[in-house]
Amino acid sequence: MENPFAKMRTATVSTRVSEEEYEQLEAQAEARGVTLSVWVREVLLRQQNPEPGPRAESGNDETVLAEVLGLRTILLNVLFGIANGEKLTAEEMQKLIERADLSKGQKARDKLAGKASGSRNGGQGGAR
Repeated sequence: MENPFAKMRTATVSTRVSEEEYEQLEAQAEARGVTLSVWVREVLLRQQNPEPGPRAESGNDETVLAEVLGLRTILLNVLFGIANGEKLTAEEMQKLIERADLSKGQKARDKLAGKASGSRNGGQGGAR
């Protein structure tokens, strides 16, 4: 077993927070069952060396959002066609899928970067 005194902590990191922020931080620590000091240390060190998993994988949010946007593009176009009494062929469906796949990555990056357009459907509806 490692000697607990082998890594003596001698440096201090501090910051000022409001009373409300302090209470929020305390609540987080309490929820984990540790002192505020231990919780803050864990959070800071975890940011320095993130654990593998969904939160540490920076592209994970982009990938999920890209898939959702691709599906949304397909769904809106299919529903628009149905609402207008059109019948979708297998070839048209394949083209919709291909077009959605081509644009979904950039749309996700734009949304995550805060560049999303003000339009509700991103100009996708009825654009077969």
